[in-house]
Amino acid sequence: GGEVTFPTAVPPTTAAPPPPPPEATEDVRPPYEKELVRLAEILGSIHYLRELCNADEGPLWRDQMNALLQAEDPQPKWRAYLVQNFNNGYRGFQRTYRQCTPSATLATKRYMAEGAELTQTMRTRYAN
Repeated sequence: GGEVTFPTAVPPTTAAPPPPPPEATEDVRPPYEKELVRLAEILGSIHYLRELCNADEGPLWRDQMNALLQAEDPQPKWRAYLVQNFNNGYRGFQRTYRQCTPSATLATKRYMAEGAELTQTMRTRYAN
């Protein structure tokens, strides 16, 4: 459990909003950038909430984020931005929920549905 870290992760801060995404001239970004950023945040949120509610899934959702990063193979600044959004999703719910409650369970279900929908949207719109 605890804070999620990745090799290129930005050190955690307290409630700082994420910086704007890297400029296109600095890193190559996919056409589904907005969806990918949101998916990273959702994965971080689910990782915290499922762990909180004793889902006994270990690093499943962090592993999903790692798989996403491997598939995208983003440039360093873009990768750091995605990781930061994962960590922001995790920390956002960590600040809100200290124990599993019905609303935490509901949030998990909603985020899982939104993540599945985003994934399907990206596959449908952008798959080769």
